[in-house]
Amino acid sequence: MRYNYIRQLADQWKLVLGSKSPRRVALLKEIGVSFEQIIPPLEESRQAGEPAYLFAKRLAEDKALWVVRQINAGHVVIGCDTIVVLGDRVLQKPDDETEAFEILSILSGRMHVVCTALALVKDEKLLASGYELTEVFFNPAKAEQIRDYIATGEPRDKAGAYGIQGMGAFLVDRINGNVDNVIGLPRTLLNKLAEEVIAKSNHSR
Repeated sequence: MRYNYIRQLADQWKLVLGSKSPRRVALLKEIGVSFEQIIPPLEESRQAGEPAYLFAKRLAEDKALWVVRQINAGHVVIGCDTIVVLGDRVLQKPDDETEAFEILSILSGRMHVVCTALALVKDEKLLASGYELTEVFFNPAKAEQIRDYIATGEPRDKAGAYGIQGMGAFLVDRINGNVDNVIGLPRTLLNKLAEEVIAKSNHSR
């Protein structure tokens, strides 16, 4: 059965998803585990010289650590962060429609990498973390198409200013990798991290 270790993790401890993303909530619900949701209010700023993928991993860890300090002991928090990377440029959520247009215009007709990082934290201790990469190839898009898409409001809260699972699907020609990762919760990676945590827990008994 897929995602067995995530289910085992949920059987051993109460899970908390540290994210406001309804897409992540939906993906986790599909596995059939129960969890709480707490939204971390952290600013997402990249440090000077910080590699893009390690930036995403640090943010996932920081978010999980913030959330775990708000709750009772014994819970396992899942921290998440998704970034879009074009070359060495990190494209995060747009601040406004102008920035969304700029981001989508840059991505048009090109390949970019979506990186989603996950971190598992319990009792203020980082248990496991990692990230997954997916290559996304965009169709060329006309300025009018981009403006019409921005007018729907969908790009507003999404890294790279698009949602592959929503109206933004027209932008995507193909992907090389896991679509869950592009949506924001790579469940294969989460299952792998859960396996690490369970193995460490069993070993320490």
